[in-house]
Amino acid sequence: MPGTPIVALMWEAKAAPDRAPDLLTWARARTNELTPAPLRHELLRAPGDRVLVIAWWPGAYDADVPELPDPEGELLARPVHRWRFESLGTDAAPPSGSRDVT
Repeated sequence: MPGTPIVALMWEAKAAPDRAPDLLTWARARTNELTPAPLRHELLRAPGDRVLVIAWWPGAYDADVPELPDPEGELLARPVHRWRFESLGTDAAPPSGSRDVT
């Protein structure tokens, strides 16, 4: 893998009933407070009141980088899930309709 290694951290949580807007606000605020700031980050939501944050950092898979904490328990329907991924770089977009993910 040429260049500087990149690690992506994924943080996913399911909001307690009627708390999805609060969890989304909490995740946005905590992500913007990360120090140092990640190279890039995205905040996503999905059906079922789930919130996902992906942050990209310079460093190897096991790099010591800031992570989002767990929010207050009353915001959550279940414990937070976390994953780390090592970036393999980017490729040109596949042709329309392609489903190749190799």
